[in-house]
Amino acid sequence: MSDQDACLAGKAPHFTKNLKGTTVQKFVTIGYGDREGYERTAKAVRDAAHAHDAKLQKDGALMGIAGAPVQVRNPDSAQVETADGPFMKSSLPVAGFSIIEAANLAEAVDMASRTPCAVAHGVVEVWPLKLLS
Repeated sequence: MSDQDACLAGKAPHFTKNLKGTTVQKFVTIGYGDREGYERTAKAVRDAAHAHDAKLQKDGALMGIAGAPVQVRNPDSAQVETADGPFMKSSLPVAGFSIIEAANLAEAVDMASRTPCAVAHGVVEVWPLKLLS
């Protein structure tokens, strides 16, 4: 069974209990979007998406707007090298990141589908986070 299949089936080995005692899994989301897509989205849709983000934060999601990235390399642990700018290229800029908790991948996708990037003509990636033990 693939990790994604296991995640969808709720059988992934990286489930934890949240503060309420509910079994959950952590997910990293990466939102991509631009001002043009945001501005052509109806204000009521944007407002609902921002209210959804506020609820996610109230419920414990860690969210942040993307700042300027720095690439870091340290080949053979010999010398740290840095470069300004993103390593990955995308047709839309990275807008933000979050760590959310959900019962399974389907619930995490549902949560991400109502965020500003998803509704404002952007895209949100949802990555299951396997915690290192």
